[in-house]
Amino acid sequence: MTAVTPTRDSASRYRIEPTVMQALRSPRLLTREVLAGLVVALALIPEAIAFSIIAGVDPRVGLFSSFIMAVAIAFLGGRPAMITAATGAIALVIAPVAREYGMDYFIATVLLGGLIQIVLALLGVAKLMRFIPRSVMVGFVNALAILIFTSQFPQLIGVPWLVYPLVAVGLLVMYLMPRITKVVPAPLVAIVLLTAAVVVFAWNVPNVGDQGELPESLPALFIPNVPLTFETLQIIAPYALAMAVVGLLESLMTAKLVDDITDTHSRKTREALGQGAANVLSGAFGGMGGCAMIGQTMINVKASGARTRISTFLAGVFLLVLVLALGDVVAIIPMAALVAVMILVSIATFDWHSIRLSTLKRMPKSETAVMLITVIATVWTHNLAVGVILGVIAAMIMFARRVAHFVSVTRTIDDDASTARYAVNGELFFASSNDLTTQFEYADDPDTVVIDMSRSHVWDASTVAALDAIVTKYEHHGKSVTIEGLNDTAAAFHDRLTGNLGNGH
Repeated sequence: MTAVTPTRDSASRYRIEPTVMQALRSPRLLTREVLAGLVVALALIPEAIAFSIIAGVDPRVGLFSSFIMAVAIAFLGGRPAMITAATGAIALVIAPVAREYGMDYFIATVLLGGLIQIVLALLGVAKLMRFIPRSVMVGFVNALAILIFTSQFPQLIGVPWLVYPLVAVGLLVMYLMPRITKVVPAPLVAIVLLTAAVVVFAWNVPNVGDQGELPESLPALFIPNVPLTFETLQIIAPYALAMAVVGLLESLMTAKLVDDITDTHSRKTREALGQGAANVLSGAFGGMGGCAMIGQTMINVKASGARTRISTFLAGVFLLVLVLALGDVVAIIPMAALVAVMILVSIATFDWHSIRLSTLKRMPKSETAVMLITVIATVWTHNLAVGVILGVIAAMIMFARRVAHFVSVTRTIDDDASTARYAVNGELFFASSNDLTTQFEYADDPDTVVIDMSRSHVWDASTVAALDAIVTKYEHHGKSVTIEGLNDTAAAFHDRLTGNLGNGH
């Protein structure tokens, strides 16, 4: 007798360990989470300032947004240890609003974008993640690694020569440190050592303070001064919708990536709701909004080993403390140290297995093509959403073409030559059924024709229309047709639609 293993219930399926309480009770785990949050906060500062510049707003807007969103998502999000803050993808989408209409319309766009995300989450948009194939996911990860790496170029071009050895030393420290101890995150050690070296030897290299002015006060409630009219909605709605879609797609893809890395399951609908709520809170305090930050999430999860919401919460708290109380100290951190951290993250993020010669030989060409399309589209447009959408479309087209070739029609004639029998084998949908009508010998067949569908399945109206066309062609030749072998579902579908899809030509 075979033993049946019960499936895990929903609560245990989404229980991710260590939990917050387990981390709080363990000095070792808590230390790891605290230090991870500190490293992420240090890496967030220059990024938030840079994204503010992209969006065309004051650097303080990006910093406040990153603080509010990181703290909010720690409580509201569905994926522990994931970092949410101001991002370049969102900055690029909504930058025209600040440039053309001003700050009030910009904040109104962020608020509306957050509300749209909440609505999309309630409509179950997170469930669409199941339709993203593995090849698109691999392409997304590889494109992301390339974008993280190339985004460091501005800090490596036209800079003092000392920057290059500093970056090299930072990479060496982060490579060797885990071999000595993993108690302290290697990126934090690299940042501290390089900052100390720059201060002691008074080297003149670009630092965080050169990126923009740091805030000196807490964020305050911000109510945008815009008229509540249809005209205002016409202005901000397209940008808010684009922000909502890009933000959700990037956040849910990041959550899935962390799921794979940590071998856990997270609540994607809750994550989508949390992202929307965090954006609303960000806008309410004058922030620029954002989504999951893949680079910082990889620093938190991969480089620092964080696993709980404590690291996410502390990343936001440390960010605020660093820029308000320790702004002068943060300002002297050399950009070379943070560039080294991001380069290491890009190397760790890239799926090197996907481009090995042995993998490429084994992988179907269509899968490799989808991965490359995703990578090229993402890197070309600097928009992860565009790359993923084009990758999914390419995967759908290639899947449809591949499945279409699996349909075969076999013709036999009875011994008395009175009946022609056709056996249809395969999945019938728009891509495969359009050629179905060409597989029959209308003029040469005897007066009775039987079409056996027992080894096929009718999936759509295109197939019913094709069957109607076949019957009509035989009737024009004065011959009778019997369709048999349809399963109950296909038969009910066929009976409901047949004769109601045109004249069959």
